[in-house]
Amino acid sequence: MDGWVRVLLAVAAGLVLLWAALLVVLWRARPDETGLKEALRLLPDVVRLIARLARDRSLPRGLRVRLWLLLGYLALPVDLVPDVVPVIGYADDAVVVALALRSVTRRAGPEALERHWPGSPAGLAAVRRLAGLPPG
Repeated sequence: MDGWVRVLLAVAAGLVLLWAALLVVLWRARPDETGLKEALRLLPDVVRLIARLARDRSLPRGLRVRLWLLLGYLALPVDLVPDVVPVIGYADDAVVVALALRSVTRRAGPEALERHWPGSPAGLAAVRRLAGLPPG
């Protein structure tokens, strides 16, 4: 029994370290403060954009699978950082979305974002900044 306790403690410690490393990566990869605020305000349009991109059969299958996984993450009540943590608690979704949008634009190009964007031109400009694209 003592051996199992050590194994469980080692696994738990490893998961905590992995979670902490992921937090550091998310914090370092975050867009600037303006981008985070805009992303939180535009979240409904961004979710519709991601859903449209995920259904686009012209995009590579692996990319669409990633987008479906992102939608699943956004739908889950469990976050990487609990929402009770000030500032970053609500921003973790925006950071994850920003990383996903950057990945999509690298593979599919900015035209895919523009083709599927459901919101205003100003919102598209904010999403382009969030995705690391120059203004269009």
